[in-house]
Amino acid sequence: MYNIDIVFFCEGYYLEGAVRSMTEINLKEIDGILVPGYQVASGLATDSPYTEGTIAIQSPYFLKEGLDLSFCYSGTLNIDIEYEFSLSFPDFEFKDIKWAEYFPSESFSFFKCFVFNGNTWQIGYIYYPHPDTKLGHFQKRTVIEIVTAKIEHIHYGDPLTIKVESSTLTWV
Repeated sequence: MYNIDIVFFCEGYYLEGAVRSMTEINLKEIDGILVPGYQVASGLATDSPYTEGTIAIQSPYFLKEGLDLSFCYSGTLNIDIEYEFSLSFPDFEFKDIKWAEYFPSESFSFFKCFVFNGNTWQIGYIYYPHPDTKLGHFQKRTVIEIVTAKIEHIHYGDPLTIKVESSTLTWV
């Protein structure tokens, strides 16, 4: 067995804390379909109080705690993977983030992943607002939200593949 250093890069950005030595790389590949979300994360929802989008508003709080999402589009990809899942061992976890003035604090977890859109793999994070601290806009239990660099020419219904460390996602 060889030790392999894994460094995650995306569009020239180095992801802080993303270097690891592993004797074995064990990634789980998951196929899904891009589905519409509430468009609150991106700020495109017409009925949202967050015209900038929640990701843009939350990102400075995450950066202050060590997670730089500057390479990411300020929105999420919502990928329906058909089966319910649970997530474990986040790469970043933030408790009680008070990011909106008139709403209670929320907690978030982020899990490194890769997304394949049929042409190329790119790095991203599974974005997981903890349901017990979230007020609304709950996703279907088979939908994974991902923040990553903008993907051009992508449409609802397109197939996408995600790769995550095997211990991150388990089927329920």
